[in-house]
Amino acid sequence: MGIHEECGVFGFFGDADSDAAAYTYLALYALQHRGQESCGIAVNDDGVINYHKDVGLLPDVFTRERLDKLGTGSMAVGHVRYSDISLNRANAQPLVVRHVKGTMALAHNGSLTNAAQLRENLEMSGAIFHSSTDSEVMSHIIIRERLSAPSIEAALEQSMYHLTGAYSLVIMSPKKLIAARDPIGFRPLCMGKIGDAVVFASESCAFDAIGATFVRDIDPGEIVVVTNDGIRSIRTHVKDKGKICIFEYVYFARPDSVIEGVSVHGARLEAGKLLAERHPASADVVIGVPDSGLDAALGFSRESGIPYGVGFIKNRYVGRTFIQPTQVERETTLNIKLNIIDQTVRGKRVVLVDDSIVRGTTSWRIVKLLREAGATKVHMRISAPPFRHPCYFGTDIDSREKLIANKMTVEEIAQKIGVDSLGYLDVEDVTKIAAGARCGFCDGCFTGNYPLPEPESVQASKFDQRLSERAMNN
Repeated sequence: MGIHEECGVFGFFGDADSDAAAYTYLALYALQHRGQESCGIAVNDDGVINYHKDVGLLPDVFTRERLDKLGTGSMAVGHVRYSDISLNRANAQPLVVRHVKGTMALAHNGSLTNAAQLRENLEMSGAIFHSSTDSEVMSHIIIRERLSAPSIEAALEQSMYHLTGAYSLVIMSPKKLIAARDPIGFRPLCMGKIGDAVVFASESCAFDAIGATFVRDIDPGEIVVVTNDGIRSIRTHVKDKGKICIFEYVYFARPDSVIEGVSVHGARLEAGKLLAERHPASADVVIGVPDSGLDAALGFSRESGIPYGVGFIKNRYVGRTFIQPTQVERETTLNIKLNIIDQTVRGKRVVLVDDSIVRGTTSWRIVKLLREAGATKVHMRISAPPFRHPCYFGTDIDSREKLIANKMTVEEIAQKIGVDSLGYLDVEDVTKIAAGARCGFCDGCFTGNYPLPEPESVQASKFDQRLSERAMNN
């Protein structure tokens, strides 16, 4: 178990001359860090929605020929996914549904805390599911409301009374593109423009990739509807400024993104600065674990005056996979992904900066690599507080029992992973890294204080159990 990226969503609304598929492909490339296990694109070509999705990275799933088969189209939605169960093609998005009132394509980032209860109620009323995703639960709820609602956006507005948890999503109908964010605003979603076209994305870095201009963040609880008549906002569920997941700034988002008015790169520099102030160390070099530890390491270096060095080279061509059939392959995965630059660390006292420690297994292996490369001291600094509580809103932290910080003191963890000292970002400092943000923050995984009640434990379906067992066996 470890921290994993969230999913990424993108939506495009242009005119008949737009190449929506091409723009969506490029934008998803910029969002690939949020999901590396499956991806998909759905294109609206004069009211007809064509789509393709599959397990794999974007360039593997979409060849030039495959993109051409989608057509150009004036609208599109796209998705990159991190799966918390297994490599399952049925769970890839966007989810395209043909129903009595038309066709809908939906792409979703987040996790519903009441998904199991909703799914059970739907199944008892005759609903049929083809995947294990919350997104399919959402689609059933929206379609059910659409039977009596005057429009797809009205159906979504009514559906939000039934949905609890995290969801940033884009929905495409034959004539409309809709973006929405849950009332808490756990996951980011923003709007931009490229010429006269309107675009939505999980992060602003997607706009940079296609030459679009950032317009604004979607407010928590807001529904934005784009048609040929213009842009309209529905604010029925907008209550306050919301509480975004603080880990977007610590780990999930790309450093060149700006979320709720705050630079992710700047937030990570600030985290490193605060670490240097609270947990100084006598050392010769500061290095970061790629990728999210690099900016925090630079912040630590600047504040402490200890030189910054490049300690690791990351293999950019290694994707995440559950298929590691032998013990040798499982143990050597880290060596394939990360390689140490001996010259940076040999004979030196090292400050090693990373974003988190979950079980401690990966940290132990990284420290071992540093020792073998000749580091005389290793002082580890973590740009987040200790994980002590599960996350119910999309992060793959689902069990207190698996969290090392629930079993050991900081000193015991330091001994376990083999470092000379260990320092975490203080809990009272965690929200300071994104000072000036136009929102509050969810830090429940650190404090146990959640913006929503913890969900009741629900027995998983046999289908979900089999998928989970397969993932564990692999």
